[in-house]
Amino acid sequence: MDMIFRQIRTKQGCQSYMIGCKETCAAIIIDPEISQMEHYQGLATQDGLVLHYLLDTHTHADHFSASKVLATKMDVPLIMHNSSPAPFVDIRVGDGEMVIVGQLRFRILHTPGHTADSMCVIMDDRVFTGDTLLIGGTGRTDLPTGDPEQLYDSLFNGLLKLNPDLIVYPAHIYSERSHSTLEEEIANNPRLQKTHRDEFVEQMRTLDLKMPTHLTEALRTNLCGGKNVSQLIAEAAKKVSFMAQDEVLRRIQSPHPDMLLIDVRDKEAYDQAHIPSAIHIPRGQIELRVNDMLPDPTKRILVYCECGKISILATATLKEMGFRRAVALDLGICSWKENDYPVEKSG
Repeated sequence: MDMIFRQIRTKQGCQSYMIGCKETCAAIIIDPEISQMEHYQGLATQDGLVLHYLLDTHTHADHFSASKVLATKMDVPLIMHNSSPAPFVDIRVGDGEMVIVGQLRFRILHTPGHTADSMCVIMDDRVFTGDTLLIGGTGRTDLPTGDPEQLYDSLFNGLLKLNPDLIVYPAHIYSERSHSTLEEEIANNPRLQKTHRDEFVEQMRTLDLKMPTHLTEALRTNLCGGKNVSQLIAEAAKKVSFMAQDEVLRRIQSPHPDMLLIDVRDKEAYDQAHIPSAIHIPRGQIELRVNDMLPDPTKRILVYCECGKISILATATLKEMGFRRAVALDLGICSWKENDYPVEKSG
């Protein structure tokens, strides 16, 4: 198999894979993650690949899929299983079907259990197992559409009957390893030692696992194609400029300050400590109060919040409303106080 293979991981252990056909330069990304979008595009350019498909092995609850955004941005179809509830899927596949990328073949194996739409993707020498099978573990079954009995069948009557030499590439790896094999997992994976259905099901039902971080947000965005908070902030940050804290301090202490400071936190936080001369407009009221409180759209405005995130959104909103000289304070008042810069209280 003459191919280009890239394994991309995040700090949280999420794994995605870019596989390209050397002969045709066609490529597919399996389980793309939102924080790696520019990385994928850079790798594709570096390797001379043209993206033909995106594929999600299941509806993720523990990472933010980049599939919808990338599919729209790069005009490529998204592939998911027939059972996927996502309305924006372009190609729905079923058990035993195949995706062809250049000269490369990817066979679909439906493996419900972690989620109803989980599937594994099989090549000649490797299998992308999503969250069905992990290194030293399996996908959990206590999240929406999870089912331990289905996972047992998917593993013991499906995936584990494949060639034991197949290299296992899961969607998450929580160690420094990059891959395993089916043979190794069958021999050493603690969850696979419960080979009887009842024992395996009981094991899965009694696991004491913490809920994934951002579970609700991840399911909402991955199911509906909406944007998560980090995306919204990142997009807003591309529309605004920033001002360093020492520069703000210099300006407000000058004999003729040339800008208006706006604190967009809640009133309690503002009353306890705010930058001198700052006025208070909560983020949620900006659109409704600017006409009364900001009559001059040509004035330089500096916006700040606690840690420098909400102020980015607020500044982007002001710029969209015509306040072209609105800028955001870099890092927020939290850092301002750490620098021992002056603050004042209300009342």
